[in-house]
Amino acid sequence: MDATTSETPTIQFHNIPDQPITTIVATQLPTLQGQQEQQHHCFGDSSPGEFPLSANPSIVLHVLTTCNLYPQDLAKLEATCSFFKQPANFAPDFDLSLSELAALDMCQKRAIFKPMTTEQRQHLKQRCGGSWKLVLRFLLAGEACCRRREKSQVIAGPGHSIAVTSKGVVYSFGSNSSGQLGHGTTEDVWQPRPIRALQGIRIIQATAMTGRTMLISDSGQAYVFGKESFGEVETIVNRGSKIVTTPQLVESLKNIFVVQAAMGNYFTAVLSREGRVYTFSWGCVGKLCHQTDQNDVEPRPLLGALEHIPVVQIAAGFCYLLCLACQPSGMSVYSVGCGLGGKLGHGTKTNEEYPRLIEQFQLLNLQPMAIAAGSWHAAVVGQDGRVCTWGWGSYGCLGHGNEECELVPKVVEELRNVKAVHVATGDFTTFVVSDSGDVYSFGYGESGSLGHVPENHEQEDMHENVLTPKLVTWMKQINERVVQISLTNFIYWNAHTFALTESGKLYAFGAGDKGQLGVELGAHQTEKGKPERVDIDLG
Repeated sequence: MDATTSETPTIQFHNIPDQPITTIVATQLPTLQGQQEQQHHCFGDSSPGEFPLSANPSIVLHVLTTCNLYPQDLAKLEATCSFFKQPANFAPDFDLSLSELAALDMCQKRAIFKPMTTEQRQHLKQRCGGSWKLVLRFLLAGEACCRRREKSQVIAGPGHSIAVTSKGVVYSFGSNSSGQLGHGTTEDVWQPRPIRALQGIRIIQATAMTGRTMLISDSGQAYVFGKESFGEVETIVNRGSKIVTTPQLVESLKNIFVVQAAMGNYFTAVLSREGRVYTFSWGCVGKLCHQTDQNDVEPRPLLGALEHIPVVQIAAGFCYLLCLACQPSGMSVYSVGCGLGGKLGHGTKTNEEYPRLIEQFQLLNLQPMAIAAGSWHAAVVGQDGRVCTWGWGSYGCLGHGNEECELVPKVVEELRNVKAVHVATGDFTTFVVSDSGDVYSFGYGESGSLGHVPENHEQEDMHENVLTPKLVTWMKQINERVVQISLTNFIYWNAHTFALTESGKLYAFGAGDKGQLGVELGAHQTEKGKPERVDIDLG
């Protein structure tokens, strides 16, 4: 194998004879092999029989996919099967290049990919662009932004809260007037309590809205409980009662493997493992691609531009939906719904009946990595760590130093020296988490939900609005990396906020009048300005 084989001028292989790789290894590396066999084997942490590239695939895939190797070069490697010592743990496909074979092997190790049939896998491959490398990128992108499986999660809903442990156990606490805690009663609870009706079911994701909750299991099933509202609970379950106090399976989603759900006002959206988006309700007069009334019990696919493009994350705000899509050309963001305040990001305030590409990210040369939809504004984290915000800028929630609307995504310049990895949005409030674990917040300071605890109450007010990103200093005192922020994303409710650490510790602050903080308040106390540890281990 040499440079002339592939006519690639940038790759030079000097003094390598045209012979099988095994001969080269046997004649030139016996001493090195003897030294390494005492400490290493070619499988890394893998068991014999597994594809050896899984031992350290990142280096190998980097070489194979970025060094302009041609099919002739890869064919020579694939032809020398003994070079790998052990075959792959699946039947070889001689039509695949080495990098495609490695990508397929890595896909098979993903939890969502494992239960898929051969037909389903091939369909996903075509949907992603006809390459196993693109399928792998789709799966990894979904895991990164949605924190799927074996990751704890917390949701600060309107008046009630949901916490999911890394083992899939669900705790709920706070307001329960509509049975939205799932405990079989309508009594408020301030102490985190496990939902016993879910025993034996592993939950991987949760979402909440006023008086209702939806949970997604690792087997792709959706459960809902709480009150009837615009088809979001009672209509989906198709029950006659006005409230449901224990988790009920969503019958109409039984044939869809769901990996994420998001509740907006007037609608609920779910994402399938194949990257399709479905919506319930709010279809009247074509608001979300379909002409149905608010009591429609069937999930309707999101039509238009995203019919054949896989989506890895969805985020819902006040009457609008964001979709993070994975295309061969890179990651992109689409929006659909109500355009008031410019929150759809298209440079106008008009509504969009069908998903429309937000083109501004291409102009900014920014590859979106994660999306967040607040009530009236939105945010994106790029792969390079930049943060963009747009929409209604009231109270400084966009972080640009003013309260002006931004009709297209705009980079938050105050964070130019920060590499962000996570962003969370609420009702005119935004939080950003950096790669070092630092947390910044800005926007509406009501209820103390921004987390800025003043050292001198005479000089500062923890309820003040913040127009530009401000470091939440108390989080440095816990000496542990924060990995997730969740805050109330609904108008008409006083906000509360959760900070989740790497080891599964949970801290709460903000409004707690309904017990939604998970900590006991003193007499006549309605909020916690200083963050307090919640007595629950999510690790």
